[in-house]
Amino acid sequence: MKTPPQDPPKAPPPEADFDKTVRPYEGPAGGWGALRAVAGAIRGQMAVPRSMEALHRVNQPVGFDCPGCAWPDPSHTSSFEFCENGAKAVTWEATSRRTTPDFFARHTLSELWQWNDHDLENEGRLTHPMVYDPAQDKYLPILWEEAAERIGDALRALPDPTMAEFYTSGRASNEAAFLYQLFVREYGCNNFPDCSNMCHEATSVGLPESIGVGKGTVTLEDFEHADAVFCIGHNPGTNHPRMLGTLREVSLRGAPIVVINPMPERGLERFVSPQDPAEMLTGHAVRIASTYFKPRIGGDLAVLKGMMKWLLEADAADLAKGGEGLLDRAFIAEHTRGFEALAADLRASDWDGIERHSGLSRDDIAGAASIYARAERVIVCYGMGITQHRHGTENVQQLANLLLLRGNIGRPGAGICPLRGHSNVQGDRTVGITEKPSAALLDGIRRTYGFEPPAAHGHDAVAAVQAIAEGRSKALLCLGGNLAVAMSDPQATFPAMRKLDLAVHIATKLNRSHLIPARQAFLLPCLGRTELDVQAGGPQSVTVEDSMSMVHASQGRLKPASEHLRSEPAIVALLARATLPDSKVDWEEMVEDYDRIRADIEAVFPIFAGYNDRVREPGGFRLDNAASRRHWNTADGKAHFLLARGLDEDPAAADGLLRLATVRSHDQYNTTIYGMNDRYRGIHGRRDVVFVNPDDLAERGLKEGDRIDVQACDPLGAANGRSVRGYVAVAFAISRGSVAMYYPEGNGLLALDDRDPRSGTPGYKSVPVRLSASAPQAAGEG
Repeated sequence: MKTPPQDPPKAPPPEADFDKTVRPYEGPAGGWGALRAVAGAIRGQMAVPRSMEALHRVNQPVGFDCPGCAWPDPSHTSSFEFCENGAKAVTWEATSRRTTPDFFARHTLSELWQWNDHDLENEGRLTHPMVYDPAQDKYLPILWEEAAERIGDALRALPDPTMAEFYTSGRASNEAAFLYQLFVREYGCNNFPDCSNMCHEATSVGLPESIGVGKGTVTLEDFEHADAVFCIGHNPGTNHPRMLGTLREVSLRGAPIVVINPMPERGLERFVSPQDPAEMLTGHAVRIASTYFKPRIGGDLAVLKGMMKWLLEADAADLAKGGEGLLDRAFIAEHTRGFEALAADLRASDWDGIERHSGLSRDDIAGAASIYARAERVIVCYGMGITQHRHGTENVQQLANLLLLRGNIGRPGAGICPLRGHSNVQGDRTVGITEKPSAALLDGIRRTYGFEPPAAHGHDAVAAVQAIAEGRSKALLCLGGNLAVAMSDPQATFPAMRKLDLAVHIATKLNRSHLIPARQAFLLPCLGRTELDVQAGGPQSVTVEDSMSMVHASQGRLKPASEHLRSEPAIVALLARATLPDSKVDWEEMVEDYDRIRADIEAVFPIFAGYNDRVREPGGFRLDNAASRRHWNTADGKAHFLLARGLDEDPAAADGLLRLATVRSHDQYNTTIYGMNDRYRGIHGRRDVVFVNPDDLAERGLKEGDRIDVQACDPLGAANGRSVRGYVAVAFAISRGSVAMYYPEGNGLLALDDRDPRSGTPGYKSVPVRLSASAPQAAGEG
């Protein structure tokens, strides 16, 4: 029996010629560069007729929802309503390449472990259910029914249902996610580690305390009426490129767009719309950011407190001159609690400390705050630059505070806009994927199905890995995703996964998590979003919820990659039947016609009233969002100003330390690596880079192109044994004191305990580090 290595894979070897792999990119976001990238993706993955059929149906009223980001569709879609990275996601899924049983027969898992992540997924779509054979260290084909029976037997054999973990990726549909949580709760468990835990859990935890709902409050139409838009801690050019079209329209009508982000991102600077013939022909780019501020990594909390402090001071000065003040006092009095405590905390925050912690000058902060104060209607958009910190929950709540001060929630053209990642990560949570079930959810299940669901809080992602490492959990079922790679601390996560008795992965493609076998391990191939799903009741559609609470249908039309594929709802139902022979749920009947699943979602969650009728309307429908209409679902019916003590969103770091954030390249989506380029940052054919301010390099006696080691430290500066070696320094216009490298390559710098204690979100953007020149490596090392 062979055991694949337990160490995380090393970075790809650096290219010899630095100048050929690191070159500044001078063009705008979008434009011909985006179209060339789309053409390259099509050529690399698909036959042209199949690709054009797929892309023509992306985000159309009668078509499928893009498997990429969760940015909403406009009311009137264009003939091509997709972006560069959406096209990559579609072609990556609809590829003509196949990972067949013959492929697995040729390769052991030990061999495949040496492949890089791009090459693993680039083999193409999984075609058959597979089971791991430890004697051969290979996956072998298995019949669906036999796989389900063995999985069901293994789950029933656990001494306690809570010894199993049930992970969910945000690409799962509402229907699949609802059945999944129903199956798991009837089984007797609330362990739902979820991709939300690693990105926007701080939103899900922080906003309900502030405004009574764990979602954004704006609609796409609100951007048409906003007087200013603030973009904080996100990169739309790579992570949600269709947002650039919306920001472009805001800019063209003259509303200011204020960016607060440590790195310059081309999509936030200038953009050429591939759908605008005049811009494409002339090359004229639309300026996106009217003002671009670069705080240091970890400085957001100080910036937000500084903006609010300036508002209070300017408000007092205006009142002293006989003006009406800058705050919306009528709104604050009628709708909020906690203003006086917030004001006292802001008064106690001194400007020297705010400047030192934020990395911005008082004048810069005043400039941002004055734009906010002059605008009647403001939208604040934010991403994981806000949430993936030790105090990410408090960061989110300070954004809400800023908006509440001037009544900018529940007003047309105003509100808070968290930018979700995967296309249905928000919908999964709405239909019950949560380790902390509400009383309403439990009552809905009890009322609809007649069994008693467990009420105890289960495990989030970090807690799940810790339970596996400690032997308290013995089984892991994954509805999509690449959990082992997505998690922080691969040094702990990978060995932990090898201790499992059972690992089940429902997936479209091979990834590294599948190469960490348990005593029993199964790969179950599922249909993709682009493919035709036919059940006993005929062709089916699924539904998803975007970042702005819009629910709409998605129906694939392409021929499935293999006749052996099953839909995610069908696979979940198969496993449920095998695991729960006396189930209260008629799983087979539900999967015959997904309208029945949606009817049951409506029964459990009254917010989905009229689900089947409403989702058939073009564009779907919006779920009620109470905060959007100034109804606050908090204990006292008010929105709350909430405090964040001090100015550090991460533990204060000793002098000489830099703060590192992990970021995505332009050729990746989450852990999926489409290619080795990062066009907008000028990186070509490599991922072994560290972005550093030129002055920070010079201060350490380093220069661009040097091979360097990155050593993680505790806040006091002591090395903690975590490092990456031999990466290449790239001089970049990132803020002083800040460093960035790619995710997941940088995950090894982060321990499992390095997380926000309130949301459990790993601090991927808060790692104290030292940089040093790499020592020469011995022959054969590296």
